[in-house]
Amino acid sequence: MSDPRLVPAAAPWAEDMRTFGVTGTNGKTSTTTMLAAIVRAAGQRVFAATTLDYSLDGVPLPVERSWQGFLAAAEQSRAAGARHAAVEITSQSLARGYAKRWRFDWSVFTNLSPDHFKSHGSWEHYLASKAQLFVHTSPGGAAILNARDPAALLLDQVTPADVRRVWYGYMSRGPCLMEHDLEAVSVRTSVDGTALTLAASPLAEALGGALQVAYVGEVFAENALAAAAAALSAGLPAAAVRAGLASCPVVPGRFEVLGRSPVAVVDYAHTPDALERTCATARALAGEGRVIVVFGAGGDTDAGKREPMGEAVGRAADIAVLTTDNPRREEPRQIAAHLRAGLTRGGRARIVEEADRLLAIGLALELAQPGDVVVVAGKGHESGQTIGDETLPFSDRAVVQELLGLEADDGAA
Repeated sequence: MSDPRLVPAAAPWAEDMRTFGVTGTNGKTSTTTMLAAIVRAAGQRVFAATTLDYSLDGVPLPVERSWQGFLAAAEQSRAAGARHAAVEITSQSLARGYAKRWRFDWSVFTNLSPDHFKSHGSWEHYLASKAQLFVHTSPGGAAILNARDPAALLLDQVTPADVRRVWYGYMSRGPCLMEHDLEAVSVRTSVDGTALTLAASPLAEALGGALQVAYVGEVFAENALAAAAAALSAGLPAAAVRAGLASCPVVPGRFEVLGRSPVAVVDYAHTPDALERTCATARALAGEGRVIVVFGAGGDTDAGKREPMGEAVGRAADIAVLTTDNPRREEPRQIAAHLRAGLTRGGRARIVEEADRLLAIGLALELAQPGDVVVVAGKGHESGQTIGDETLPFSDRAVVQELLGLEADDGAA
């Protein structure tokens, strides 16, 4: 091997597979799914790996969630003709050396916010785990970085010089820290999706100055920019980028609109940053109506994020229904106390408490009137609730669908 930084293929059959790797705190699954949709729109088969499943061209592959399962799914996809892969990579996987076990040609960073610190010990270790993807990006590849997230500047410093940088962003994330290669100057959201108007640039010109996605919310506009920038960096046609993003199905539980009068949404938001953005999207949709948020926080996790979570909801919601999430072995009343302190500091929301999550969702929907937006936050696509050492069947999506009298589905994207 001529370059000691070049990660060898995981197996001989993987030698000609080219891979997008996506990491960050929020937006990994959506960005990865968008990238896979773009590759399909380009007329090519694609293997995708997310926290939801392993799939070939959007069809789940029945393999176990493990390194061996990943390899089996990738090999099956390669045998079926896939030469591209889109892979979501968590900080835990990166900390275990994932970036040195599979070759990544294009590395995408979404954002970094205070979450998962408990499993890494500190912010520095958390960021260092994310950085592994960029340190090991293939020579001649590209790093797609969020120009409005300070952590991206640190990732830029550790990315090898022969890896091209591509910067994207939207003003809602914060001040501009680097000149953008792809930037949205305006974003319009409705229950039907999100439309982006792009700032003038060579990449924007190739895309016709605008993008459209079925996802609802400014944060998904940011994810769409990341996916578009990565796809164009990989040489995929601009027409495929536009078509793939427009046709990409919403990931189950990612600001998924299940009802329209009132608007009823299930969302995976479980960090202060994600809740703030989810509430902002709900507020934009509600207009003169009210925003009602059902949420809790997981037990045996970083307790330091709970008050900021509560404060984010307390500032933006009209009614906050405080309930359980996955309490695990922690006392639910202690978790609720942390969240309540933040809600009180937020100062806007009327606080309603109902520990039973099923009853809490029902209560929120009963309180809602036409024009209101109800957000059930925290669990998204999850199909269980962990109480003590037992995980019981529970799906926010199924509960909302049943209470609204909607036909249930299995949540497949």
